[in-house]
Amino acid sequence: MMNAQLRPALVIFALLSVVTGLAYPLMVTGIAQATMPDQANGSLISDQGKTVGSSLIGQNFSEPQYFWGRPSATGPMAYNGNGSSGANLGPTNPALLDAIKARVEALKKAHPGQAGSIPVDLVTASASGLDPHISIAAAQYQLERVSAVRKLSSDKVSKLLAENTEGRQFGVFGEPRVNVLKLNIALDQQYPLAK
Repeated sequence: MMNAQLRPALVIFALLSVVTGLAYPLMVTGIAQATMPDQANGSLISDQGKTVGSSLIGQNFSEPQYFWGRPSATGPMAYNGNGSSGANLGPTNPALLDAIKARVEALKKAHPGQAGSIPVDLVTASASGLDPHISIAAAQYQLERVSAVRKLSSDKVSKLLAENTEGRQFGVFGEPRVNVLKLNIALDQQYPLAK
């Protein structure tokens, strides 16, 4: 009696293992590679033949000659793809308020000539903690610092910023934004720092 039940169960187990563990993943991978190979391979960005990151995950730029991205809430290191999550701190949580105050002070210190308000995306982390984009306002806030450190006119850096601005998703969703890694690569390619 047990053999009569065991054999069909093992056959179904083997069949479902092949279908769900082999055939389906191969089919999905094949479709992804055929229809959207860039995204299927991680949306990798190369600079001079070397992979330097992904357009989907931010990087921690802190040098004054580069545009800085949105703060990351991942741990133990910033922009850790394995630790994607927000800080989950409420708007009245003292830890969040302290973190924002520290970020505001750091930005004011790095941009002493800026009189305007600091764009919110420069002091708050995104829901994933990995956001590779900043708003146009956040990039413009940093424009004078980057121009001064690189000894460039603001017009040159502003033009480069405009060239690297991405429009709304499908022309409708979201706001225009800048991928920080792509902008910084373009900056290094067009206006490399003297070594």
